[in-house]
Amino acid sequence: MPAAPATPQAYLHSLSRWRGIEIAFWLATLLPFFLFPDYLALASQIAIAALFALSLDLILGYAGVVSLGHAAFFGIGAYTAGIFSKLVWGEPLTGLLVAAALAGILGYASSFIISRFRHLTLIMITLGLGLLLHEAANRAHWLTGGSDGLQGVSIWPVLGVFKFDLYGKVAYTYSLCTLFIVFLCARRLINSPFGLALRGIRENWVRMPAIGAASRSHIRKAYTIAAILAGVAGAVLAQTTETVSLESISFQRSADVVVMLVLGGAGRLYGGLVGSVIFMIARDQFSGIAPQYWYFWIGVLLVVVVMFLPNGIIGGLSKILSRWGRK
Repeated sequence: MPAAPATPQAYLHSLSRWRGIEIAFWLATLLPFFLFPDYLALASQIAIAALFALSLDLILGYAGVVSLGHAAFFGIGAYTAGIFSKLVWGEPLTGLLVAAALAGILGYASSFIISRFRHLTLIMITLGLGLLLHEAANRAHWLTGGSDGLQGVSIWPVLGVFKFDLYGKVAYTYSLCTLFIVFLCARRLINSPFGLALRGIRENWVRMPAIGAASRSHIRKAYTIAAILAGVAGAVLAQTTETVSLESISFQRSADVVVMLVLGGAGRLYGGLVGSVIFMIARDQFSGIAPQYWYFWIGVLLVVVVMFLPNGIIGGLSKILSRWGRK
């Protein structure tokens, strides 16, 4: 077995080092361009779902903050990008920044409530906040379109050159590039002293202040960052599809992203990415086989994974590889 790093700095440096399997994973994301050109629209949706799952993993997997209303920030990002492009400016990168800023402001404001509670109380609060925003979006028909969805969204070409096409090439490229850039930021954040503090808060929220890590302050920061990332994911969805519906801010979307994390493995960085790939492909295939019963098979898949791989697919693979390393 390799020797443990001698210092915390060396340990963090070892975590930040890129491994061959990571490079292979990101190279594999280019395969849809060559092997599955007819499924680029689905690939774009997978990239957006992975970005959303990555945002939730930051607070659920690393800080232990369970949220059933995370779609609130996703929906805020989607509606902000859609409304901004419709009424103000159709340039996508500007809309992305505006959506991220508004989602971050909402996340920061709500983080003062979130950081005060844990466990079941926290679950109910996040669920309630999500349902409130969903109903607010439904009532504000004059702005959001209500149950009819936001119409008239028009996105300009990316960088003034690349226009979103029906084949999904630009949409997938845009979604994948956004995911990769956000992933790099999240990876740097997780493999930092702040990331280690979040892990400590997840394990023992009460004792962390004794070693100088203010639990509530760290949770507020993590929750705000997670809200920004979720807002970016929602904005990318609105820009690549040029439409926004109430589904983007619904409880169903919040529940789906939790399922993605459970499948892939929460607190694993790549868990949300792998879980989103499995969930989205499974949903696409199951809905094609039995449109009215596809969620039944998702439930079966979830039960099987939880029973045999309680730490998710990434956790199970890590355990297998560690056993091989000991031999």
